[in-house]
Amino acid sequence: MDSFSTVIRTASHEQHMDANTSAFMTDLLGGRLGVDAYARYTEQLWFVYEALEAAAGRLASDPVAGPFIRPELMRLSSLERDMAHLRGPGWRASLSALPATRAYTDRVRECAERWPAGYVAHHYTRYLGDLSGGQVLRDKAERTWGFARKGDGVRFYVFEQIPNPAAFKREYRELLDGIRADDLEKQRVVAECKRAFALNIAVLQELGEEFPLSA
Repeated sequence: MDSFSTVIRTASHEQHMDANTSAFMTDLLGGRLGVDAYARYTEQLWFVYEALEAAAGRLASDPVAGPFIRPELMRLSSLERDMAHLRGPGWRASLSALPATRAYTDRVRECAERWPAGYVAHHYTRYLGDLSGGQVLRDKAERTWGFARKGDGVRFYVFEQIPNPAAFKREYRELLDGIRADDLEKQRVVAECKRAFALNIAVLQELGEEFPLSA
C-alpha cells in the first residue's frame, strides 16, 4: 500500500502541473514579463504566508499540525525584504490582494482556526513546492532581472537554515506518513490539498489577466 505522502503527491500531480504551466507562470519563467509582474506575484505570496505563519505559534503545540511547524521554513521576513527591494521602503502602503488571493487566505485561516489537518494540507502544498520548484523561479529571476544571487528580491526562495533540501523533504514526508489521522480524515486532507492547488491556480489566472502578453 502506498504511503500517505505518496498518495498526496499522486493525487495532486495533475494540478501541480497545471500551476506550473499556467500562462502567467510560463510567461514569467520565459522572461516575457517585466519585474512588475514578478513583484505583483511576490505581493500575493506575502498575503498567503502571512495567513500561514500568523497561525504557526498557536498551532505549534497542536498534536496534528504541531510537528509541521518548523522555524527553518518560515518565509514572511524573507518576503518582506524582497518586497522592500522590489517596491521600496513604503511597500506596505500599496499592498493589495487579488480576489483569488483573498479567497485563498480566507481558506488557510479557516483551516488554521478549525481544522489543523486541513492546515497541514496547505502547509505541504506551499512549503514543499517552494523548496522544490521555487528554485527554478529564483534562478530565472536572478538572470532575468539581475537580482544578486540568493539576495534581495529572491530571498523568499532561499532556505538558509535547510542545508540539505532533499533530506528535509524526506523528513517532511515521513511526518506526513505518520500524521495523526484515520483513513477518512486522510481522504479529507488529500481533498484539501487539491483545493489548495485550485486556490493557487486561481491566483495565477488572475495574475495572468492582469499581465496579459500583448499579441
